[in-house]
Amino acid sequence: MKKFQVTVNGNTYEVEVADLGGAVSAPVAAPKAAPAAPKAAAPAPAPKAAPAPAAAPVAIADGETVEAPMPGKIAKIVKKVGDTVAEGDVVVILEAMKMENEITTGVAGTVKQIPVTEGQAVNPGDVLFVIG
Repeated sequence: MKKFQVTVNGNTYEVEVADLGGAVSAPVAAPKAAPAAPKAAAPAPAPKAAPAPAAAPVAIADGETVEAPMPGKIAKIVKKVGDTVAEGDVVVILEAMKMENEITTGVAGTVKQIPVTEGQAVNPGDVLFVIG
């Protein structure tokens, strides 16, 4: 038995490998042919189109912002702009990893802005709503 140390995705493992005897033959690569005479230069590739401009960022209103804690999709918007909310009220339902997560207010106030729409994909840190 031979012991080896293997690292996979940052985790180190010690493995034992049994030598079963028997001859092992590796294929031998055939010698490469001499390089051919240089060919005419290939035409330059066409220039790539300029990327589409990014959508203009939404201006965020002053107030207490609530951001997405994880990547996901807006499953439902429970409140609307102008609604009065108490601390802990559900404003948005975020679907992440096939689970619906209720995103609640941290303060009481009025919903000043909801810059997301139902079905929109969001990343961690994206503003979901603003309470003023």
